[in-house]
Amino acid sequence: MAADGLTRPLVYEAIRNASNIAKVVRSRKPETGKREMLYIIKGFTHDGFLIYTKGKFKTIAEQEVFYVFISSKRSTD
Repeated sequence: MAADGLTRPLVYEAIRNASNIAKVVRSRKPETGKREMLYIIKGFTHDGFLIYTKGKFKTIAEQEVFYVFISSKRSTD
C-alpha cells in the first residue's frame, strides 16, 4: 500500500465498489503449511483508481463473516 500511496480508506472503498471476486488462488499458510484459498478482488475508488486486493474469508461459528485483507496495490490491468 505504501509503495503505491494507498490509504486504508481507498482500499476499503475499492473493495466495497468491486462487483465480483476476480480470481481465487490456492496458497499455503507460511506458519503451518496448510492450504487456504485466497481471493483477488479488483475494484475502483471514487476517483477512478483500480485497486487490486488479496485476502481471505474467515469463518466464525460456521458462518463466513468477514474478509481479511492481506495486501493491496494499484492494478496494472
